[in-house]
Amino acid sequence: MAYLLNYTRQPVNEKIYDPRLAYSMHLAISEDGREYQALNHNSGVLFAKATENEDGSLNAKSLKNPWLFALPHGGYGVAAVRVEGDGEADALSRGSVLLFATENLTEYRELGLLKLGAEYIEQVACMGLPETGTIRIVWQEQTGNCFSSEIRSLEERELIRVPVKCEGISQGIFRTEDISAPAQQKQAGSPEEGEAGLRNLPAETAIEGAVPRNAIEIPEETAEKLRKSLLTPVNTGVEFPEQIQAANLRELEGYLARALYSDGSSAWKRIDWNLSEVDFSRKGTYALTGKVHQEHYAFPIAYDRADPCIGRWGGKYYFIATNDADGNRTLYIREADTIPGLLEAEEHLLLDSETYPGIGGLLWAPEFHEINGRLYIFHAATPGEFFWEESHVMELKEGGNPIRREDWSAPRRVVRKDGSDLCEAGKEITLDMTCFEWQGEYYAVWSQRQFLPKDLGAWLYIAKLDPKEPWKLLTDPVILSKPEYGWANNHTFVDEGPFALPREERLYLTFSSAAVDTSYVVGLLSIEKGLDLLDAGNWKKKNYPILTSRSVAGEFGTGHNAYVTDEDGTVWNSYHARPGVDGVRSSGIRRVHFNAAGEPVLDMTEELDVREAYSKVKTLLTVR
Repeated sequence: MAYLLNYTRQPVNEKIYDPRLAYSMHLAISEDGREYQALNHNSGVLFAKATENEDGSLNAKSLKNPWLFALPHGGYGVAAVRVEGDGEADALSRGSVLLFATENLTEYRELGLLKLGAEYIEQVACMGLPETGTIRIVWQEQTGNCFSSEIRSLEERELIRVPVKCEGISQGIFRTEDISAPAQQKQAGSPEEGEAGLRNLPAETAIEGAVPRNAIEIPEETAEKLRKSLLTPVNTGVEFPEQIQAANLRELEGYLARALYSDGSSAWKRIDWNLSEVDFSRKGTYALTGKVHQEHYAFPIAYDRADPCIGRWGGKYYFIATNDADGNRTLYIREADTIPGLLEAEEHLLLDSETYPGIGGLLWAPEFHEINGRLYIFHAATPGEFFWEESHVMELKEGGNPIRREDWSAPRRVVRKDGSDLCEAGKEITLDMTCFEWQGEYYAVWSQRQFLPKDLGAWLYIAKLDPKEPWKLLTDPVILSKPEYGWANNHTFVDEGPFALPREERLYLTFSSAAVDTSYVVGLLSIEKGLDLLDAGNWKKKNYPILTSRSVAGEFGTGHNAYVTDEDGTVWNSYHARPGVDGVRSSGIRRVHFNAAGEPVLDMTEELDVREAYSKVKTLLTVR
């Protein structure tokens, strides 16, 4: 068995760990119930959804005093007090607790509020009772009174309140007998059977900012799955054949090493061979050594460059990004034969805020997209003011050179299927439009924000795209995602920066949320192959972000990423972050790993990707 600690965190400050992040359920794991290891970079894994008003605006919500427990017939439940985003009392939750269910402790279903009474709830504890198949609940109201009840399932919404003594409960200690035994059977002075969920709770923990709530025993198999899901995979070895055959260097380079990782996943790697003792003109057997090839990209690769995108076209690579250095008034492009070559490549001016009528400042988030064999750049622009920012498309003329600005068409504003404007400029803006092909059809996803008559925050929309005229939609827009979780509405309500990552059986879509400061994070949406992309109910959204300021040391406000696949089939993530809490937005590149479940891992650093101890390879080469 292993032990799982459920805790919240102390809010540090709005730049480091704001209440909307701290007031969420965190998890840590232990083998002995004393020393705990924080999971998910000591970041929350369970957040409360925002509530929605009639006009579509959102009210941020957070969690207080969550309680994790095993359900009587398998799986787990969470009960918590729902509060406002900053931790203040939530009037809509008065007298209620918020319930969740989970099978694997990484994916949670929010089941709504359970009404317990008329007074605000201070704390709650639950225990599944296998012998009766029911769940016993004990809670304390802010008045100081305590009650218990029993329900048949988490979906049940009717219960009978039974008063209980508050001994221990007022200090946050729920005795086993308080939860498991009916109140009418308890006698004053009866011996304690132990403290439910607290017997393995550490008196102190080295986890930064942790406010422990309760700990439960879990099977080792469950614990191992949690480690694989909520810890960044680490290189644990490299496999390569002991003997190989090759007639020339090209055949030799076709052999790849298989890097192994702590979660059971793997990745194929090229080898940089030492060929000083090999002569391909002479048949024979040679002792051959080499080292696993790994590109080195120190962060940042470009200062003052945000929303970066790397494209591959005509055998070359291209880099483009938002130019923060001049207030977003120009877009520059780089060209190189390799991705590493882009770091020192010359910049060529592609677009500015003065050449075309209607294209002023705020040139944002340019992206390369190939559609039916033609190259396009999707970007946002405005005639001059922020509230007129809209999505545009530029087309490279047939046979054109991407680094020649005269080979690109003037930007065209994206329109609806009937040719009308996507939204009313001055009242709504659109930006960060991306494009991808999936199962033979093209789609666009973008961020759209209504400011008038009321600011609703930025939401993600999706529609089919006309591949013949990719500035025109083929279907009406559908709302795909709203910034409903605390990590997405931290400092502002924003979902933006979508980019697709198609795999064989599943389509992943990452996006960025919150303010473009240290709050900025990357969220993940996914959908299975064969499902309708225009039905938002078919998409799954992770309850927690997959990349944050806590994921990689020294990188703050990480987000707005894009992907490119190189000639080896390796997927690379270009992103921006801040080199320091108050640093400027700057570009970085890192390999995308895919974990044992096939999900993208964006926080695997070079040190974790290939350990020095496993980087050397040796074999016997037979030259034919």
